[in-house]
Amino acid sequence: MTQTPLLELSGISKSFGGVRALREVDFTLEAGEIHGLVGENGAGKSTLMKIIAGVHADYDGQMRIEGRAVRFRSARDAAAAGVGMVHQELSIVPDLSVAENVFLGTQPVGRFGIVDWAGMRKAAGEQIRRLGIDVDPRTPAGALPIGLQQLIEIARVLFSGARIIILDEPTSALSPPEIERLFGVLRRLREEGRSFVFISHFLDDILKVSDAVTVFRNGRRILSARAAETDKAALIEHMIGAGHGELEESYTGEIRLDSKPGAPVVLAAEGLSADRFYNDISLEVRAGEVLGIYGFMGCGQLELARTLFGKLQPDQGRIRVAGRAVRLRSTAVARRAGIAFVPESRRAMLFHHEPIYKNTSIAILDRVSRWLLSPESERRIARERVEELRIRTPHVDAHLGALSGGNQQKVALAKWLTFTPKVLILSEPTRGMDVGAKEDVVRIVRGLRDRGIGVVVVSAEPETVLSLADRILVMRKGGITREFAGGMVSKDRLLEAA
Repeated sequence: MTQTPLLELSGISKSFGGVRALREVDFTLEAGEIHGLVGENGAGKSTLMKIIAGVHADYDGQMRIEGRAVRFRSARDAAAAGVGMVHQELSIVPDLSVAENVFLGTQPVGRFGIVDWAGMRKAAGEQIRRLGIDVDPRTPAGALPIGLQQLIEIARVLFSGARIIILDEPTSALSPPEIERLFGVLRRLREEGRSFVFISHFLDDILKVSDAVTVFRNGRRILSARAAETDKAALIEHMIGAGHGELEESYTGEIRLDSKPGAPVVLAAEGLSADRFYNDISLEVRAGEVLGIYGFMGCGQLELARTLFGKLQPDQGRIRVAGRAVRLRSTAVARRAGIAFVPESRRAMLFHHEPIYKNTSIAILDRVSRWLLSPESERRIARERVEELRIRTPHVDAHLGALSGGNQQKVALAKWLTFTPKVLILSEPTRGMDVGAKEDVVRIVRGLRDRGIGVVVVSAEPETVLSLADRILVMRKGGITREFAGGMVSKDRLLEAA
């Protein structure tokens, strides 16, 4: 007799404003299973998960839990039925303590309805230690590195008692040791009968931890297979079809670096130090070169990127742009010196409720018009960038929030392509993006490099650095430990150096 699946979806279809996001999708999750879910941005996987989690109630098709038909009208309905979801965008409340974030909305109370603070801190401490987190539960969550914040958010759902747990890009900000700890917890909870849907663009992670894997493309389920019976190349092929080209090399093998030792130096740092973040950093970026800076989360690479754009002031050291000493007292000074910066958080630099054309022109309004804004000039520039970067949108007046994460990242890049800088600094440029969108970013960055721009790519994703860089610096605990220039380099060698 075949066991009834814990979760079963049949013929699920969903549209947004006439655009079909899901088309007759079937999906099954067994009890005690980790099920990997992969696909390009906009393939429909997050939409399906939001249906399961009660975020989207208006859809066609049927959902069953243990054979019983259900239709959730809200996330509260889904939670009551034992469904939990960790979304890709962090929802940590930075001013609350770690314990308060773990028990957010479910604080234990005593006889008189008063929060049991001591009991909550004790229980939170026990729960986060299971994830290998050694911090005081009274610590404000916002004081922690982003990797630990992500683990705190995961802990909230993992220990909520949910039987069906959806993890959307849970490892995007985690170091390899943190990922291993998370996987260990998932495996233990799976043995207890809990089930997980694991959404990730990290195919190694999917294959390592999943029992089964499903591939989505263009709103359809393309493939479902046991993870042990497929491999990375097959997943990439089903995700984006033939022709994925050079990007696959960064997933599967060694990369040949092509440094530019004879090109003029457009950015140089000498002896930069910033207390608690990094020490004695010296580097050079040459025209027409992509310099990759790789390291685990918390090694200081993000703070270094902010320093090079004037967002963080160093305690000591010097910076030169095109041979001229500059003191980057602010981001405005950095821009005038010819430096552009795309931060790791799209929310920090884009306006999600504004049209695409306004997001594209915001950095160059003073050059579009000296006296009065010209929306038509802004739209014209935006249309050129949309075509150049292959941004998937019906028109430039569409709100940015309607785009997938990968296309939003392209808009972030588009801000700097009309009046090009001397140096472009990209912090985590492909975080949370699918293989196809990453390949678009590779094409864009290489195009900028070929125009003579010096590009700095800062990332904790080895695949990102390998697919983009001509030369690589590896950081560990605030210092540069290794340089790779010329010859072959692989993911394993980067991880070893970090």
